[in-house]
Amino acid sequence: MNVGRDEMDPRIAAAAAHWSHRMVANGVPLADFQDVTGSISHWDEWCPAWVAPGKVHDGLGAAAEAEGRPRSAGEHFGAAAVCYHFGKFLFVHDPDRMREAHDLAIAAYGRALPNMDPPGERVAKPYEDTRLAGVLRKPRDVERPPVVVMCMGLDSAKEEMRTNGTVFLDRGIATLAFDGPGQGEAEYALPIRPDCEAPVSSIIDWLEERTDVDAKRVGLGGVSLGGYYAPRAAAFERRVRACIALTGPSDFSVAFMHTPDLTRAAFIARSHSSDEHAAADVARQMSLVEVAHQIECPAYNVGGTLDRVIQPDHAERLADAVSGPAVLNMIEDGTHVVNNRSYRYRPSSADWMARELHA
Repeated sequence: MNVGRDEMDPRIAAAAAHWSHRMVANGVPLADFQDVTGSISHWDEWCPAWVAPGKVHDGLGAAAEAEGRPRSAGEHFGAAAVCYHFGKFLFVHDPDRMREAHDLAIAAYGRALPNMDPPGERVAKPYEDTRLAGVLRKPRDVERPPVVVMCMGLDSAKEEMRTNGTVFLDRGIATLAFDGPGQGEAEYALPIRPDCEAPVSSIIDWLEERTDVDAKRVGLGGVSLGGYYAPRAAAFERRVRACIALTGPSDFSVAFMHTPDLTRAAFIARSHSSDEHAAADVARQMSLVEVAHQIECPAYNVGGTLDRVIQPDHAERLADAVSGPAVLNMIEDGTHVVNNRSYRYRPSSADWMARELHA
């Protein structure tokens, strides 16, 4: 049953209008997106409505696995993981249901990893009193490849990074997508951390302990709020050779009060703030204005002129402020993270990263 727009919760209407490109670009079948957003009328229905198609894909994955069809199993489990993930990603008002969907996403992605091409390895790095979980994927037939550390955004997690990482893997670069403080598996124990160079440095320390990747050729890639985390880390961590910032804020305090209600609620929850005022105090600490000049490595900045989450001039300001060589790819009809025109930045940014890390 399709719900009329007049009957629909405005948050669902916003989802239907603004999130289709992101979800489809990152692995959700378009028909699933249309079915979910066309059949529910209230935000409380969002998470369980996404768990339902997730279980369909989970079942298909289990059947393929039992029948000895690993490639199909990986595809089905990957689709299940992103359906579960998008059920939980902004569902912070119901933490129990959110956590249930999140656990399903982690489990499905774990079953997908050995069946992917190339396969993925779940890793966990001890950090403070807990751990940071990640997924390492390495290109086939490349000995000790360089690696891009992928920094998540406010509502993304490593389970969403399968398609984002493909462009690097295809160019001989390993990827490590990890859940940092306030993100994914770490969001329950660790709040968002403005000084994100600390966890990123810890991840690079861990990479240096491995013999199967080249930790002297490390790049960073940040998506959305990760577009703050990656350049912030690059400003302090000299082992970073190159950095991509994808529609990130140069000063999150400026963007915070203008973000959509669901995004603001997620920041309050994942910064472990008591209310919006406390969250605004955290947001004020998340600025690159005073540190961008310390970024000496090459930087690739992406902005979208139609971005309603992070104003497009943030990318321009960051590109102007860094000390090292900078590329600004401002996409005229790009929305937030430019998922509506991913072909306008994914190949070119991956080519750029490959030149920097293979040099």
